[in-house]
Amino acid sequence: MRNTILKALAFILCMAVLAVAEYFALRAEKQQSELVLYGNVDVRLVDIGFRIPGQVSQLFFEEGDAVKTGQLLALLDKTPYDAQLREAEANVKAVEATLNNAKILLNRRKDLIGVGGVSQEDVDNGQANYDQLYANWLYAKNAMQVQQDNLSYTAVCAPTDGVILTRVREPGTVVNPSDPVYTLSVASPVWIRAFAEEPDLGKISYGMKAEIYTDTKGSPVYQGYVGFISPMAEFTPKTVETTELRTDLVYRLRIYAENPDWRLKQGMPVTVKLKLHD
Repeated sequence: MRNTILKALAFILCMAVLAVAEYFALRAEKQQSELVLYGNVDVRLVDIGFRIPGQVSQLFFEEGDAVKTGQLLALLDKTPYDAQLREAEANVKAVEATLNNAKILLNRRKDLIGVGGVSQEDVDNGQANYDQLYANWLYAKNAMQVQQDNLSYTAVCAPTDGVILTRVREPGTVVNPSDPVYTLSVASPVWIRAFAEEPDLGKISYGMKAEIYTDTKGSPVYQGYVGFISPMAEFTPKTVETTELRTDLVYRLRIYAENPDWRLKQGMPVTVKLKLHD
């Protein structure tokens, strides 16, 4: 009876040892099939401003609002630019009337020179006057186009899909060209800034698939791929956690991530798993 019990205990012990060995073997195999990196989310930011000076009349969005490409964001007071455009249009009409009259006189002199009614000098002067007025007409047309463009620049639209990160100005503010009125967080592309140690660099290639995990419980696994590998080594930034000493030289990576729910935010710490077998 005692021998039976000992044999059973020995069998159980052997099975436990085998199970532990298999666990560590599978764990080692899994570690070899993926490379774990740590990094932070990077999102492109765009400062939205007007191309011309003026007084802000309307701002249509608040911080946190999602916007689409081409959506109207803000307006300047159009009054001065509308008046300048009307002035330019009137100038074009005035120059055009003078130009048409000069053309009639030139054609008349060309008809009279054949019968000796005018001299060649009169024809040449008429041609020179017409050419000068034609140049003035072109200048006036271009000036009118500039005023038309300026009038259109009183409206600013979203250059891409994104979220309003900061509303910098308020209606009534007088702004200069390029003064930001909004800061826009671009929806795409979103990438992860991570760092790889030199021994692992040979395992990483462009286009390698990646899984991205956040610290939020129940958060989905985001998909991505390696889009940039720095050709230069650098010291590990203090904001990046690695399993080795911070003084080790590392290479910066950029992993482009899909962000369908817009939950990946600027600076968010994430864990990246690169699929080495792929």
